[in-house]
Amino acid sequence: MFLPGSALLVVSARKTLNRLQRTHGAAALLAANEFPGLAAAIDQHAAAIRDILDLGVENSSQVPVSVLLAGYARGLLETLHDTAPTPQSPTDWQQADWTHLRLAAVCSLARG
Repeated sequence: MFLPGSALLVVSARKTLNRLQRTHGAAALLAANEFPGLAAAIDQHAAAIRDILDLGVENSSQVPVSVLLAGYARGLLETLHDTAPTPQSPTDWQQADWTHLRLAAVCSLARG
């Protein structure tokens, strides 16, 4: 159960999501506006994340979405050292690996 005294978790989650928006969300959104296939891929990742959080996290309805998304993103961020660098240009985003697309999808859900 999410306790009212856990406001610091929400603040920390928002900081994580804001940082992620700067590194992945804004650039991926621009690229997705240019390339419909990329937009579809990010949407599919977002749907999978929604399912994971809704069905795979016990009592998820009692936890703020920002906390769930940030926790999920932190797990992905730990694996970034094993992946390609963060895509920068819209063309780079068309070639983005699974982890970067998943992080872009987290941003999409957080904006959402």
